Amino acid sequence: MQTLRRLAAEARDAAAVASPGGARPFVPATEDLEELSRAAKACRGCDLCRDATQTVFGQGPKSAKAALVGEQPGDQEDIQGAPFVGPAGAVLDRALTEAGLPRTEVWVTNAVKHFKFVRTPKRRLHQTPNSAEIEACRPWLAQEIRILRPRVLVCLGASASKALLGPQFRITRDRGRFLQSSWAPKVLATYHPSAVLRAEDPVSEARIYGLIVEDLKLAAGAIRGSS
Repeated sequence: MQTLRRLAAEARDAAAVASPGGARPFVPATEDLEELSRAAKACRGCDLCRDATQTVFGQGPKSAKAALVGEQPGDQEDIQGAPFVGPAGAVLDRALTEAGLPRTEVWVTNAVKHFKFVRTPKRRLHQTPNSAEIEACRPWLAQEIRILRPRVLVCLGASASKALLGPQFRITRDRGRFLQSSWAPKVLATYHPSAVLRAEDPVSEARIYGLIVEDLKLAAGAIRGSS
């Protein structure tokens, strides 16, 4: 029995060998988001595919005028196979509603499609993807955004913002205003909703949440202004 388990584990590891070319060989030339999502399930563009439960692709209406890009799936997203369905997702949903930009009208996704973590006896702890992992996954996001053609793109958090806008980006300096980018006609950045959950005290929590709502209102206004 142990031999069979070992062989099965070796087979899984062999199937999960990362492609030296990143995700690009796995990304189909398609204009169909559903086809793109199906193809992403087989991605072996980086080593994160080894331990993650599954690929977590973006979700939302194909007609979405706004796309929100976070860093990577979290524990619940990895389990459920959908973006922003954990505690940070609940914060985001509330902020979107307050900003007049309901979740049902936006596309939500991540710069990296697999959950990176360290396993502990009690739970899996989030680990920030490195630049190589972000770059390996970039072809998925690029194709996703190219198909969607959103009018407004919102980067959620420093990691996603640097992935899309460059390493010189600083969340405390550059959030809350529209920035020049080839990703979309209007691009802005705000805090990741998980920052609200990590706040040291209720005052900090309220301040960060208020800034997220304020920035999402900018996005909503930009969409209305371009309609």
